[in-house]
Amino acid sequence: MATSQFSASCSRTRPFPHYESRSRLIDFTCRSSKSKLFFTRSLNRKQSRRSFSVKSVSSEPTQKLKDPIADEEASTTLSSLTTDAASVASSIKYHAEFTPSFSPERLDLPKAYFATAQSVRDSLIINWNATYDYYEKLNVKQAYYLSMEFLQGRALLNAVGNLELRGAYAEALNKLGHKLEEIASQVVTGSDGIRHWIGGEDIKAVAHDVPIPGYQTKTTINLRLWSTKAPSEDFDLNAFNSGEHTKAYEALGNAEKICYVLYPGDESIEGKVLRLKQQYTLCSASLQDIIARFERRSGASVNWEEFPEKVAVQMNDTHPTLCIPELMRILIDLKGLSWKDAWNITQRTVAYTNHTVLPEALEKWSFELMQKLLPRHIEIIQLIDEEVIGTIISEYGTADYDLLEKKLKEMRILENVDYPEAYADILVKPKEIEPVEEVEIENVEKVESLDEEDKLGEESPDEKEQVLPEPVPEPPKLVRMANLCVVGGHAVNGVAEIHSEIVKEEVFNSFYQLWPEKFQNKTNGVTPRRWIRFCNPDLSEIITKWIGTEEWVLDTEKLAGLRKFADNEDLHSQWRAAKRNNKLKVVSLIKERTGYSVSPDALFDVQVKRIHEYKRQLLNILGIVYRYKKMKEMTASERKEMFVPRVCIFGGKAFATYVQAKRIVKFITDVGATINHDPEIGDLLKVIFVPDYNVSVAELLIPASELSQHISTAGMEASGTSNMKFSMNGCILIGTLDGANVEIREEVGEDNFFLFGAKAHEIADLRKERAEGKFVPDPRFEEVKEFVRSGVFGPYNYDEMIGSLEGNEGYGRADYFLVGKDFPSYLECQDKVDEAYRDQKKWTRMSILNTAGSYKFSSDRTIHEYAKDIWNIQPLELP
Repeated sequence: MATSQFSASCSRTRPFPHYESRSRLIDFTCRSSKSKLFFTRSLNRKQSRRSFSVKSVSSEPTQKLKDPIADEEASTTLSSLTTDAASVASSIKYHAEFTPSFSPERLDLPKAYFATAQSVRDSLIINWNATYDYYEKLNVKQAYYLSMEFLQGRALLNAVGNLELRGAYAEALNKLGHKLEEIASQVVTGSDGIRHWIGGEDIKAVAHDVPIPGYQTKTTINLRLWSTKAPSEDFDLNAFNSGEHTKAYEALGNAEKICYVLYPGDESIEGKVLRLKQQYTLCSASLQDIIARFERRSGASVNWEEFPEKVAVQMNDTHPTLCIPELMRILIDLKGLSWKDAWNITQRTVAYTNHTVLPEALEKWSFELMQKLLPRHIEIIQLIDEEVIGTIISEYGTADYDLLEKKLKEMRILENVDYPEAYADILVKPKEIEPVEEVEIENVEKVESLDEEDKLGEESPDEKEQVLPEPVPEPPKLVRMANLCVVGGHAVNGVAEIHSEIVKEEVFNSFYQLWPEKFQNKTNGVTPRRWIRFCNPDLSEIITKWIGTEEWVLDTEKLAGLRKFADNEDLHSQWRAAKRNNKLKVVSLIKERTGYSVSPDALFDVQVKRIHEYKRQLLNILGIVYRYKKMKEMTASERKEMFVPRVCIFGGKAFATYVQAKRIVKFITDVGATINHDPEIGDLLKVIFVPDYNVSVAELLIPASELSQHISTAGMEASGTSNMKFSMNGCILIGTLDGANVEIREEVGEDNFFLFGAKAHEIADLRKERAEGKFVPDPRFEEVKEFVRSGVFGPYNYDEMIGSLEGNEGYGRADYFLVGKDFPSYLECQDKVDEAYRDQKKWTRMSILNTAGSYKFSSDRTIHEYAKDIWNIQPLELP
């Protein structure tokens, strides 16, 4: 749970350091500040109902981080940045000597890591303090990016790189008997105790601050990570002394639960409660911190109307939605503002980034659960819902009730909840008057006669058992968080052009018709510092040499200068050599992690991302299975003639309760175990699933990749960022017209992208066709399914996985993600990949043009657009 702070600051013409959505893996920590959350329990004896409220306690957030070392020598060390190898070595040795809990005899890896991290931290603190002192002095507007997680990768190498001290640290550590890369790869464990809160207890939110340095700038901003703990007075000493040790620790143990596992499984009520508490903790802690800073900077007279002029809160998806009712609660209940003023301030402060169109990401919370846990917030949400109803009635009137009812169903925040009393009389559907049919008198007599006969023949109620209809269960009452985000924020943006159009035309179309000015596009970006400069130094040197400047690291538009050298044979030779060096690193990684040996001469074909049916790892592995089957049907010479050698690499994680995703992972590993041990196939085909995929692994895989698969069902991927990282590193993409693929293909050129599959606008009709039983599967698709069912990949029963691709209707059936529909197109596109790879001159040219065309996808451009169009903050350079 984290808040990232962006202020009006600049790095030359680039105002912000790199932006990477979602990161909580931190290599070194800094001092923390505390803000108290009080969750008070009011217990109704009749209902035994728990409720929670949060009260802000005056607590100064971290303003300036002082160096923890008090002696004079340390102060002298910190008086200036250590920029040469000798000074760096001296700083590391100093921290190693005074580092607690390590053996004083030798500088082993863990000790060297800690000392190096402390040395880098010294350099960061100087700029960190200078940055926030300057912001405090000028009272600038700040943007706060709220996200449940940040996955930025390891911080140490990134910090050293952005400080432009990589060479100095590498040389210094070499003199001390270590390599910088070995130091950076250490996993550090500690007792800093990620803690959590529980209802009915007093909870402290603890801020853990991480400095994020900009590149070639003094600006060092803050990533604030929140953990929670219970006050020490909540420890029940009497219970402990009575021998009830578990009971004594109950409050503290409960408080720790929230931050143990982010996004816990929510199939149980306990899981749902835990998730809701996580989200509320992020929102409440962050807002208390933000408001305390605003009040401090405002001095004696606080003008709340100025709050949106000093604060911008960006909600990263729906997880921080509770910011809206929480800010309203604080402004109304604690600061004494009117509803009208509080609502105006909230809407001007908050903005919403939508990251997906998947239903599970457009969160809906149980009304009853939220009412039990956060009763005051539910009251506020009900009032906001009433505002929405009033706006809809005002816009559409009541004459066309069917249209009004449709709009209310789509746009209300509360689902399956009665209309508020203020609108109960207005929102009543007019009764339809059925026409009376005229009947001739003689026919009436006949009918009456027949009725009498029927009555005579009927059994009395006592003669037959009455069958009562089964009661229809009430639909669950829900709070639609995405709708609350759209209503409560002043801006809504998607993260790729096609995604933003889907958001406007499908997901939130009624809102778009009402408030078109709210909706924007902000195509995602990635930092070229981490994803080329630092993780691919060989390629970086080549780019700098051929472009003639290193300014591309800050101004990625200069990458386009590679285009004029795309056919240069010298560049081709250097480009291929850099790629091979990176592939050799991955060969070692695969051997170390899996035990498999792979050839660096094979095509490295990579799909690394979250395991999900819409991302279609299943399509990829079924394509590999078909390839393997065809190989087995050929002679050795035919195989060699027909197929390019490939190493097919998968990586990613499946959500804990996502059974189908876990089946897919199991299937990939089973296929790999069979193919990788088949002596007839040898190096012609290998299938690798890299365990424990994370950012550090990505920093090795991406520079080595030659083909990367981004093959989601069209219209279901919001953007993706890994596709940008691969393209930057000269990897050619195979994919559908989905997410950022569309824009990448436009920038790198249609001839340098392998396209297949149905288009987004075709998907609904294709699913309808399937439901009507009109879909005819390709014979190759039927062939590969039967091959899987034959048991060639082991004894595990894959009927349920294969069954999801069959049938025309039903939950978990009917091939919802169109694997079968796109399978033939996918195979044919893979044939084109083989053909292109055989021509290494053509392939290298395509690779160069991918890097040259990736300039648009820098996070610098993305953050500039957010700052200008949503946050309304201007660049500010530190003196």
